[in-house]
Amino acid sequence: MEISKAELASAAAASSGAGNTTQELMGAEVLVKALQAEGVQYIWGYPGGAVLYIYDAFYKQDTIQHVLVRHEQAAVHAADGYARATGEVGVALVTSGPGLTNAVTGIATAYMDSIPMVIISGQVPTAAIGLDAFQECDTVGITRPIVKHNFLVKDPKDLAMTMKKAFHIARSGRPGPVVVDVPKDVSFKKIPYSGYPDKVEMRSYNPVRKGHGGQIRKALQLLLAAKRPYIYTGGGVLLGNATNELRTLVDMLGYPVTNTLMGLGAYPASDRKFLGMLGMHGTIEANNAMQNCDVLLAVGARFDDRVIGNPKHFAQNERKIIHVDIDPSSISKRVKVDIPIVGDVKDVLTELISMIRESTTKPDAGALADWWKTIESWRSRDCLKYDRDNKDVIKPQFVVETLWNMTKDADTYITSDVGQHQMWAAQYYRFDEPRRWINSGGLGTMGVGIPYAMGIKLAKPDSEVFTITGEGSVQMCIQELSTCLQYNTPIKICSLNNRYLGMVRQWQEIEYSGRYSHSYMDALPNFVKLAEAYGHVGMLIERPQDVEPALREARKLKDRTVFMDFRTDPTENVFPMVKAGMGITEMLLGSEDL
Repeated sequence: MEISKAELASAAAASSGAGNTTQELMGAEVLVKALQAEGVQYIWGYPGGAVLYIYDAFYKQDTIQHVLVRHEQAAVHAADGYARATGEVGVALVTSGPGLTNAVTGIATAYMDSIPMVIISGQVPTAAIGLDAFQECDTVGITRPIVKHNFLVKDPKDLAMTMKKAFHIARSGRPGPVVVDVPKDVSFKKIPYSGYPDKVEMRSYNPVRKGHGGQIRKALQLLLAAKRPYIYTGGGVLLGNATNELRTLVDMLGYPVTNTLMGLGAYPASDRKFLGMLGMHGTIEANNAMQNCDVLLAVGARFDDRVIGNPKHFAQNERKIIHVDIDPSSISKRVKVDIPIVGDVKDVLTELISMIRESTTKPDAGALADWWKTIESWRSRDCLKYDRDNKDVIKPQFVVETLWNMTKDADTYITSDVGQHQMWAAQYYRFDEPRRWINSGGLGTMGVGIPYAMGIKLAKPDSEVFTITGEGSVQMCIQELSTCLQYNTPIKICSLNNRYLGMVRQWQEIEYSGRYSHSYMDALPNFVKLAEAYGHVGMLIERPQDVEPALREARKLKDRTVFMDFRTDPTENVFPMVKAGMGITEMLLGSEDL
C-alpha cells in the first residue's frame, strides 16, 4: 500500500493535535500517532503478547503499512535496509523476551554502521519487571552497548515525548539505532492526549553541526600546498547526504579519491580520479596512495582496522592528516590527526568549497601531474584481473561484472550478504550513485541480503533490487522468501554458490595450511525447488555462457522474485588481500603470492 504525501501530511496533522482538543487515548494509540507524526510509512515486525495492544492500534489505522516478517532479526534488517537506501529512519517492532533477543543482531548491525533506526520492543507489565515474568528480559541492559540510546517508558504520559526524542537522537549527529521499551500496561492505560510535541530540547545532547572556521582554513592551506594529496571518504559522506559536495570538491581540485566499503558510490566509480576501494581487499593504487600521500583529507571515515591495516605500519610514512567527522570520539581514535574538524560533513565541505573558490592559491600542477604518473603506474598492474576466458567454470567475479554491465544504466540497488561474494560485489560492481550499495560493514552480519532487499523494494518499487549472496549467508534469513511473496517485493537473488563458507575457506587455505575445518557446506538444499516452494522462480546456472541469459531472463520477470543459483569456482579467492597484522601496502595479489 503506497501512502501519498498528502495522506501522510493529513495523518501527521491529526496526530499532532492540530485543531483537536485533548482526547483520552491508550498508550498504544499514542505510539501509533507518534509514528504517523514522524511520517513513518512502513514498519517491520512480529507480534507477541507484550505488544498486542500496539498491534490492535495498528489494525485501526491505514497510513502505516506493517510488514510481517518470519523472524525478528529480519524485521530489524529490513528496516535497516530501508533506512540505508532512503536516508529516513527505519522502524521495527518486536515483542518482549525472545522477540527482543532475536532482534539484537539487527540492532548491533545498524549500530556499527551508524544507521538511523527506532526499534520498539514490548516489555512485561511494569509491576512484573525484575520478577522473571514470562518472556521478560532486561532490554535496556542487553541493548545498552549496541544502541545510540535506549528508553524504558514507565508512564504512558511520557510516550509521545520519548518517541520525539528517539527519532531526534536516531537521525541527528552521528545516526544510530534507538530502542524504546514499552511495558504492556503502558500500552493499554489511557491518558489525556493533546498532540505530538512539535520540538524537542535535550540539554545533554547537542551535536555540533558547523565546523570550526579556523580549522577549515588551516585544512585549506594544507590541501592547496600538497604535493601528493589524497581524499579518503567513508560511509559518513553518504549518511550526511554530502555526495554532491564531495564530487564538487574532488573535481575542483583534481585530486585522487577513494571510498571505503561503506562509502562506495559517494564518488562515481567510473571517474578516472576514483582509485577504487581501499583496505584489506582494496586496489593497489588506492592502498599505495593512502600510504604514500603527503596530505590526507579523511571525510566521514574512521581509519578502521580493515582500512589501514597495522597502525604502526601506517604511521611509518610522514603525512599531514585532516579529519572531518560529526563524531568527535572518532577523531584520533586509531590514528593521530593534525587538523581535526568536528561537524556535519555536508556543512564542512560546503564551507571548504567556498574558501577554495575565494582563494587565489591554486594546487601545484607540476607536483600533481607527477603524483598522477605514480598512481597510473600502480593502476597499470590491473590488480583486479581474473581468468575472464574460462569456459569451464563460472568465475564469481564474472557474474558480478556481467550484472554490472547489464544494469549500470538502470535504476538499480545492490544488497549483499557477508563473505567473498560481498568483496567481489564491492570490487566489480562499479557504483556511480550514492545509497545504491547496501551491505553490513562494521559487524559483518551474514543473512542481511534478503531482508535489506525487501526493505528497499518497498521503498523503491520501480527500481531493480538485486541481492548478491552465497549459499552460506543466504540460509540465515531464507525464511524471508515467504515475506517477499506476501508483500509482493519481487527481488532478484544471485547466489554465488561455491559449496564453501568461502571467506573462512580462504583464510584456512592461507593461514591454516589448507585445514578446512567445518567450512565445506554439505547437504545443501536444492535452491531451485526451495525457491519454487516459497512461490518464486528458481534457476540453476552451471556454465559461464549461461550467466548473461539467466540474468536477462530474471530481469524480464519484473513481478517475480527470482533465485539464481550460480555454481561458481570453489577454489577462487578474493585478491588483493592484506593479511591480519600487515600494512596496507603489504598485499597478496594472487595465488602466486601464497
